[in-house]
Amino acid sequence: MKITVVVPTYLRPQDLARCLTALKLQNRPVDEVWVIVRDTDHETWQFLESYDREALPLHTATVTVTGVIAAMNIGLDASRGDIVAFTDDDAAPHPDWLQRIEAYYLADEKIGGVGGRDWVYYGTKLEDGARAVVGKVQWFGRVIGNHHIGSGAGREVDVLKGVNMSFRRQAIADLHFDHRMRGSGAQVHFELAFSLAMKKQGWKLIYDPQIAVDHFPAQRFDEDQRHAFNSQASVNAVHNETVALLEYLSPLHRFVFAVWAIAIGTSEAFGLLQWLRFLPKDGNIASQKLRAGWGGRWEGWQTWRKTTTK
Repeated sequence: MKITVVVPTYLRPQDLARCLTALKLQNRPVDEVWVIVRDTDHETWQFLESYDREALPLHTATVTVTGVIAAMNIGLDASRGDIVAFTDDDAAPHPDWLQRIEAYYLADEKIGGVGGRDWVYYGTKLEDGARAVVGKVQWFGRVIGNHHIGSGAGREVDVLKGVNMSFRRQAIADLHFDHRMRGSGAQVHFELAFSLAMKKQGWKLIYDPQIAVDHFPAQRFDEDQRHAFNSQASVNAVHNETVALLEYLSPLHRFVFAVWAIAIGTSEAFGLLQWLRFLPKDGNIASQKLRAGWGGRWEGWQTWRKTTTK
């Protein structure tokens, strides 16, 4: 099998250098690497101009619009691998990353996607933990991530994580990352939409924590600054999650999801109960999160309703 690795990047040449070094050190050599760079990112282009192309089968492509989705779709279209793997510029795959990924595809032709754990480092501090439940969508629409702290054996999941995921070319077919996802950079939950689209087509998705990358979350250059609340970033994330779930859930489960999302919600997408829970401690911020949660759900529903083919 031929394996392509796609790496979208923006204004992180030092992080990208670490990522490419990790790809050079793979036990199972990569057949093709596509780095997708913004046209205005002069720092990264300067770095790539001097990069030793003989050390890695490296190709580059230009993206002219904001958002990771456009970059990833360019990489998806350019790739020629039987397996297309994705990682971030601020990640460094472990040496056996591609070897372990390939083994799953060779073992079961019904597997459409394979991913694993991202070991998250803040400086030298590791965000450690162990969770058995990873990458699942509960029947009422709650999404459980935990990809960065997953433990146990490899198993089937509903969702893979963008920093460490791969797909069988045959399974992808004409599928692309969903352009309805909002955001000018990270476009949170784009992998949720893609994963659920593949699940809906009947493909298996596998998560194995032994398939690992080291992840060094770097600065973002958009409204989503990770751990700092931003109303627009929150609305975008909730909108994207809502579109992805409405596309995937059955009509009955969509109704249950709507009731649950409005009445309860999560700590990231407030419903009424979460607002009451956090109000005594967070005050006005809790109210802003409720407005963002409800607003994102409403806008996500409108987007889905206008664009669905059902």
